[in-house]
Amino acid sequence: MPRQARLMLAGQPYHVTQRGVNKGAIFVDDIDRQLFLHLLHSAFLKHQVALHAYVLMGNHVHLLATPSTGVGLANAMRMQGNNYVQAFNQRHERSGPLWQGRFHSPMVDSDAYLLSVYRYIELNPVRAGMTAGPEDHPWSSVHGNLQRRHDPMLTEHPVFQALAASKRQRATIYAQFLRDLNASADLPAIRNHSAAQHPLGSTAYLRMVEQTLGRPAMLRKRGRPRKEGTGGLETT
Repeated sequence: MPRQARLMLAGQPYHVTQRGVNKGAIFVDDIDRQLFLHLLHSAFLKHQVALHAYVLMGNHVHLLATPSTGVGLANAMRMQGNNYVQAFNQRHERSGPLWQGRFHSPMVDSDAYLLSVYRYIELNPVRAGMTAGPEDHPWSSVHGNLQRRHDPMLTEHPVFQALAASKRQRATIYAQFLRDLNASADLPAIRNHSAAQHPLGSTAYLRMVEQTLGRPAMLRKRGRPRKEGTGGLETT
């Protein structure tokens, strides 16, 4: 069965997830992590993709990125992925694939969910029980977005910039947002849309995407459709 074509629009943000094959590790040490980020930065610069947030975990990575062209993200991820696997295999004297199939890349509604995806990505180490706070994980964009250190890889999304007039004010507001007790409310929606690779957003946003691309974009419920006159129950 042919693979479904990706939903790709220039100027729209995407939540990218890349996982190791068979849930295996994709990083052995910090040299691997530094190399991954270096190759990612080079590929994104070459293909004009803006990176807003990222986190490197043990067997997967999360990215929030906006391509300037419809093919930019796919080309950048292919370039980075191929180069990293070659370097990783050579360094660790192994062969074979490293990635679990294609990367996932659902589109994100900037108005409704963008900041929530920022937070979802940077809180990954906390949810995994690796750290007490997001700032305790060294391989994350949280340090750049909170103005704890300069991160040349990052480009602030306009929605992030709209938080406040200055970088320091934005960092303060975003730090409060990271610690919002209601953060878990967005988890099911983000996870479901990421797994299904469907755009994440409001109904109006999804209809706009469908009209632009001429194909379904909404996440449909699994199972057969209900039959009329059965009160929602399937008949045999």
